[in-house]
Amino acid sequence: MALFQLVKPDIAVDIGTNNTRVYVKDKGIVVNEPSVVIVRGDNTKNIIAVGDSAEEMIGRSSGNIRIVHPLRDGVIVDYEMAQIMIHYFVTKAIGTRHFVNPRMVVTMPGSVSKVERRAVINAMERIGARQIFVVEQAFAAALGTGLPVYEPQGSFVVDIGGGTTEVALVSMGGIVLSHSIRIAGNKIDEAISGYLKKQHAILVTDRVAEQLKFDLADVRAGENMEHVAVVRGRDIATGMPLTVDVNMTKVSEAIREPLKEILAAIKWVLGRIPPEFAADILQNGIFLTGGSAALPNLDSMIASEFGVPVSVARDAGECTTLGAGYMADHFDMLGVTGRGEG
Repeated sequence: MALFQLVKPDIAVDIGTNNTRVYVKDKGIVVNEPSVVIVRGDNTKNIIAVGDSAEEMIGRSSGNIRIVHPLRDGVIVDYEMAQIMIHYFVTKAIGTRHFVNPRMVVTMPGSVSKVERRAVINAMERIGARQIFVVEQAFAAALGTGLPVYEPQGSFVVDIGGGTTEVALVSMGGIVLSHSIRIAGNKIDEAISGYLKKQHAILVTDRVAEQLKFDLADVRAGENMEHVAVVRGRDIATGMPLTVDVNMTKVSEAIREPLKEILAAIKWVLGRIPPEFAADILQNGIFLTGGSAALPNLDSMIASEFGVPVSVARDAGECTTLGAGYMADHFDMLGVTGRGEG
């Protein structure tokens, strides 16, 4: 008889455009790092850094260093780098000694094609997953929020991540109706960077643009708002360091277009809700999850637009991972028989 039993962990992997999180059964989220890889030159085998250590090097490395973001708008665009990155994070989460064909729950946007979906599954199989269950991000987010997704009532969730916004009506353990757009936090950041470049002739990092997004007094542009932020970046003309005072009301105006697209996605789903779920939504409202759910007064904007109560979920940025993690904790109930899709 063996002296010990080799542990085969069940895990959930939430592969995001900006961050990847790994949940380990009975432990919770043990990895939450940027989805970025740094490579030296064109040699894909010469990996310098992944995740946190890679992000620290961005903007501070030599010209021979290549920064790779394996995902764009929620889908894999560099298969080889994605596989390396995921393997690194999973190994970091469960260790090399325990890396024995784990069972995995994997999140994906609702809008992915069959080819994109297969690419993620292949990546998981290549790193040794013996069973794979795929769950749509919107369902995982609703589950992670604590909504009664397995009950015969409708739960409405809007998950605003980095690359995609997922809008869905969830009930009885599945998605009744959903709409996914590839406009989310990153497009809002790009709108802010574009405004600063055009109006102030200053280039800023992605991190600065993201910080400005959350420093807004209100996502709704108002004439009476007096809010100025000091922004540091690089002068477009001279390349020298530059500091400018930015009117945050104008920043609110700059992000109006991506917010309109998000509102349009919500309207699309609301306009198609089956009548039997309408009362549930009017009573329970809309729940916001994802990293950009905390945009100042975004909940108020949506509530006033549609006349429905809106709440920002607790730990909004981690709801999708927590929902997928709950499924990993109960993997034997998912009905997965082998490798492949759940």
